Amino acid sequence: MKRKIFLAVAVVVLIFAALAGTKALQIGKMISFGKTFVPPPETVSSAVAHEESWQDTLTAVGSIDPQSGVTIAPEVSGTVTEISVADGSVVAKGDLLLRLDASTEEAQLRSAEAQTELSRLNAERTRTLRKDSTVSQSELDQAEATLKQNQANADVIRATIEKKTIRAPFAGRLGIWQVNVGASVDARRSLISLQSLTPVYADFSLPQQDLSQLKTGQAVQVTCDAYPDQKFDGTLTAINPDLDATTRSVVLRATFENTNQLLRPGMFVRVAVVLPQAQPVLAIPATAILSAPFGDSVYVIEQSTNSAAGLVARQQFVRTGQSHGDFVSVLTGLKAGDRVVSAGIFKLRNGSPVTVNNDLTPKPSKTPNPSEG
Repeated sequence: MKRKIFLAVAVVVLIFAALAGTKALQIGKMISFGKTFVPPPETVSSAVAHEESWQDTLTAVGSIDPQSGVTIAPEVSGTVTEISVADGSVVAKGDLLLRLDASTEEAQLRSAEAQTELSRLNAERTRTLRKDSTVSQSELDQAEATLKQNQANADVIRATIEKKTIRAPFAGRLGIWQVNVGASVDARRSLISLQSLTPVYADFSLPQQDLSQLKTGQAVQVTCDAYPDQKFDGTLTAINPDLDATTRSVVLRATFENTNQLLRPGMFVRVAVVLPQAQPVLAIPATAILSAPFGDSVYVIEQSTNSAAGLVARQQFVRTGQSHGDFVSVLTGLKAGDRVVSAGIFKLRNGSPVTVNNDLTPKPSKTPNPSEG
């Protein structure tokens, strides 16, 4: 009986030993295969880091202001009797915009002018009589004072009538009327906006450390979301003499001719002050940069030490500088001639085998046009 049990245990041990040996052989083969396995290469696009000469810029955000801009409002109250121009019209300085009812003042003016004429005749008569000493000097003084007073009364009425005739104080473009004919308006009520659109200003701020690089006459460019494919060229025309005590920044103003009147007052714009000296940079496409909390990096394409692997992508940390269109400058981490992955970086890891195909990727541009397909 004991011999049978011993034989059964021995058979079981032999079976387990055989299974373990087989499994160990399989695992060994898998490990050996894993050591020699080369994953299939990822298809990527590439670009070569190259040296260029870029003009540095100082960037900021700002807003567009008109050279002249007001909200038209009457100095006196009255009833609107005439609106002479339509919404959005372009007007010249002195053009009639609106009339308020001045019939009462016109009647008062006729009465005042009659009183003035009578006073003038009386004063002339008194001067003649005074030459003959028929009247006293005091009577002459009284007649001339009465004439001046009546003339002043007439001038006051004329001024009131003039205030009820509202004209454009400068050339520009009108907004939308806030009143209609027949409406009663109070003094200082807003009637319509008038803005001069040629030229316009861009007001913005830069930190105090940039002050030494700024001077009037420098070229300035602005872009805005309304016209994403356009740049507007202007000139730096004013630098505020004092700095903001809270932000330690200086306020600047650039002037733009705006002949096509695309820039409008109140627009938010991105401003770039172009510095006169061009600087050498190492440029690569901005799509080659992989941003992460621990730093920016690129994948450099190199020949693998393993001939079977071909090309591989090595991750390289870099420090970037300014941007220029679709390109970005690299301050450290690369050298001229390095070949980097410009498209397909998100599917790579350090040491991934790659194959390069640049046929399907659009070429980067210094002046990209988003409207292009």
